[in-house]
Parts: sequence; structure tokens; C-alpha cells
Amino acid sequence: MAPTDADQPSPFHEGEQEMQRRAGKREMAETVGRRMIRPFMPDQHREFFAQLPFLAAGAADRDGWPWASLLCGPPGFATSPDPEHLHISLNKETKDPVHAAIREGAALGLLGIELHSRRRNRLNGRVATAGPDGFTLKVDQSFGNCPQYIQLRELEPVDTAPPAEPQPFTDLGTGHAALIEQANMFFVASHVPAAGHPEREGVDVSHRGGRPGFVRVDGNTLTIPDFRGNNHFNTLGNFLLNPRAGLAFPDFATGSLLLMTGTAEVLDETHPDVRGFQGALRGWRFTLRNGLWLERALPWRAGPGGFAPQTLQTGIWQEAQA
Repeated sequence: MAPTDADQPSPFHEGEQEMQRRAGKREMAETVGRRMIRPFMPDQHREFFAQLPFLAAGAADRDGWPWASLLCGPPGFATSPDPEHLHISLNKETKDPVHAAIREGAALGLLGIELHSRRRNRLNGRVATAGPDGFTLKVDQSFGNCPQYIQLRELEPVDTAPPAEPQPFTDLGTGHAALIEQANMFFVASHVPAAGHPEREGVDVSHRGGRPGFVRVDGNTLTIPDFRGNNHFNTLGNFLLNPRAGLAFPDFATGSLLLMTGTAEVLDETHPDVRGFQGALRGWRFTLRNGLWLERALPWRAGPGGFAPQTLQTGIWQEAQA
């Protein structure tokens, strides 16, 4: 007898399943996830990755702390030799924890996002081969994401000097805080060590978007609303099992990157902050452990662009507190 979908293991680990249960979406998420999440890339995704000038990436360092960053290159720097692999050429001048973590066998999460069309596709896997010029990722999970909350932008390539040496920090300065408070998007990496099921555990990286002011800064702590999404709960499900996060805030005006790693706490729908925030179904809190400031890390620039329709239906902390 041929195996049925019910005979196959769930594409979601225990943390994701628990978040789905809390949201009342467990059965629906499982049904959709089994159909959407594949151990290979469809041709449409393979072509999509090959036309992008950057990929958001997440990886865990040797101490198990997740980091998010952006891998950049001219369109074609990511190519797919077959549906189960993606090869990525690396800029050897870039120095960040994600690049440092890329080694054979390492878990890696990738997000391809095309800002001028709001298309995005996810790819989680393990590094099959790695060298000084790039690496090849073996696909564990490939799936599409909806265009919600993505800021519309046109990226303009620029000639830049080599990236500056990373500037480490353990406290958010006023400049860092201002960038975060003005941001309308960032990327978050999360990580569950792949103990027994590497095909559904490992590293994930996701996009978060909202109106400027949707991230609240209190000293070294950030509070972020969680809006309606695809009900996979990849990020928050990882937080339940391993409450650590890596954040990347790109500065589109200067080409710099703000990277941070730290602890994460899930806030349910009854939390007083969440109840007062328009569009938030729940939230989460990030506390900085350490970070890096990378000047001139991005080879393109962009203006503020336009809001996604869903973004305009959400609030900001100033309104919530009022």
C-alpha cells in the first residue's frame, strides 16, 4: 500500500505545534503545511532565488546563539543546480556571525524576498559543502510566504568602499535605538538544535514589518507585536523551545546593518501591551546580549517606499500607549 500524507511525519516540531494549538489553528496549519512545505524547491522558487540581489540568512554561532544577516551579491549569486540544492557565492570581505557560522553540516535558514514585488520564499536546510567563495545548501524545507507587511522598495545598486570593521556593542546607543524606532521592517532568526529531526528542526529566518514605531525600545529591550500570518509559527515556535533570537535591521539610506543576538520571550494575547496594540494577536520581547554595527555592508540603497495594505491596518506603540 502506498504511504499517505497521514503516514508522513509532521513538518512542524513540538514548539510550532504548541503555538498552533494556542492560536486554535493546529489542524488547519497541519493540513496546509503538509501541502506547502516540501523537501525540494519547485522550479518557480529556483528561478526566484537566482534573480535576487540579497537573501536574509539565519545561523547559530558556536555557542548556540542565533544571528540574522543579509547575504548580498549581483543577481545570479544564488543558483540552484537541482531542486534539492541552492549554491550561494559569498563576498569574502563581509565579516559577520552568519558568514562565520557557514560550515559543512551547519543548519541555515534563508529567506528570499523581492521588495519591489513583495514576493518571498523560505528555504531551511543544512550546508552540504562550504569554501571561501561560497557554499551549497541541501534543502530540508522549502515553502512560499504571503506578501503581507512587506514595505515596497526599489533597490538601487551603488559602488561602495569595502565594508568597515564590525563594531561590537553590548548596549543600545541612541543611534541604534533611533534606527530601530524608525524601522518599518527587520529580520529575525531563531534556532532549535536539530536533535532527532533535522528535517524540521534547525534555524529559521523570517521577515517582520509594520509602520515606523512598531518596535518599542526600552533600554536594551525591544517589544514587538505579532500580526496575523501563515499560522506556521516558525519563529515563536522556536522561541518556546529555545528562547533566543537574532535580529537584523538594515539601514536602506546608508547601507549599514544593525545585528543583535539575545533572549526572547513570547507574550500571549492577554498581556497588557498586546491588548492595546492594533492588529496584534500576541507579541514577543527581545533582550540584547550583544550586537554588531556593520557600516557599508549593503551594496544598494533604497528610499522609504510604500506600505503594504495590511501594514496600514496595524498600530504603533505611541498610539497603543495613548
